[in-house]
Amino acid sequence: MAENTASSRWRLGLSLALLTCLFWATLPVALKMSLEVLDPLTLTWFRFLCAFGLTFAWLAARGQLAIFGQLSGSSWAWLALAAAGLIGNYVLYLLGLKFTTPANAQLLIQSAPLLLALGSVYFFKERIGPGQVFGFLAIAVGLVVFAAEQRRAATGASHYLLGLGLILIAAMTWVVYALVQKRLQTVLKPQQLLVVIYAAATLALWPFSQPSELLELDRSHWWAVAYCALNTVGAYGAFSEAMANWEASRVSAVLALTPVLTVGFVALMAPLMPEHLSPETIGVMGWCGAVLVVAGSLCASLLKPKALPAELR
Repeated sequence: MAENTASSRWRLGLSLALLTCLFWATLPVALKMSLEVLDPLTLTWFRFLCAFGLTFAWLAARGQLAIFGQLSGSSWAWLALAAAGLIGNYVLYLLGLKFTTPANAQLLIQSAPLLLALGSVYFFKERIGPGQVFGFLAIAVGLVVFAAEQRRAATGASHYLLGLGLILIAAMTWVVYALVQKRLQTVLKPQQLLVVIYAAATLALWPFSQPSELLELDRSHWWAVAYCALNTVGAYGAFSEAMANWEASRVSAVLALTPVLTVGFVALMAPLMPEHLSPETIGVMGWCGAVLVVAGSLCASLLKPKALPAELR
């Protein structure tokens, strides 16, 4: 019985991780369009505002808000840390995206799942086998090869390095959020945790945002901004549930597929909206790096799963 439950949770965790991957793969294109008319702080504030409204309504309709009156002071402190991590990730990623392309940004941000995998082993004592170790090494090598090739091809080398630095810092702040979220899953359900983070982020960014910019958007940019807002709810809802049902190290490996899907999405959309999006320029070495990322992700996530730790069953 326990084995069947573990197998079911593994499949659910994999499905949710893949859904998260799809959401995040399509997001940079919408963000790039949105940044043509909105500054990063206003866009981030609006995304969190919409996510808070939708998630709060969902929880209120199901009577799941009473738990917040029972939280301890330490739980609130951990929630504050998680909110700070996610706010930093959103803002720094957008700032970095202004200096690079969607595929580059998504490839570079994949350092976050690698760091998450290491953190999950250290903090949660998750066990990884030889197949996963090989997969993580392949992902790491693939990321380095891809970034090096894109660095040589970049027309503005200094801008590329600035964007790279900002996105790497964004990856670190995301890992802080993800590890704290994993720690709090025994206290709060994923959506309950997220509604607090969305509320805190909305309030924190409000003084620095320019809501009047939203009134000046044309139809195409409104579609892009609206997708960014809805993507927040879908992606982090799926990610949180995946973390609750599967090992963080395996979830992180699946997420390494994101940049490859982004490349495909950009290739599909660039001819349809040339005024907003330029095709990605990826050489042979870049594609070799991308293949390594995919192969490593498959090795780390789809090899025979071990039983979940007792505390996660």
